[in-house]
Amino acid sequence: MEDLQEFKRYKIGQAAKEIGVKTYVLRFWEGEFDEIDPIRTDSGQRLYTEDHLEIIREIKRLLYDEGLTIDGAKKKLQSREHSDILTEVRDELLAIKRLLNS
Repeated sequence: MEDLQEFKRYKIGQAAKEIGVKTYVLRFWEGEFDEIDPIRTDSGQRLYTEDHLEIIREIKRLLYDEGLTIDGAKKKLQSREHSDILTEVRDELLAIKRLLNS
């Protein structure tokens, strides 16, 4: 059942309700944050995935809970992405090292 969550899509009203913001806020954030890139139907309707909602929740937390500005939240998200990439590279290098030492 959890595998189906991966394919679930939310219209903008559903996504806004799930996150707890107005639809115009999502539209605004979409223009400000490159990380939010919803799927567009042929008719132009926005569809958000669980991954989108996760990013939007993080943006909301940074803006509302931490009190960051839009620019501050952008920088924080970018540094998180770089950190995630570095962690992946580190893990892969450690796995290679283990293989070489075997």
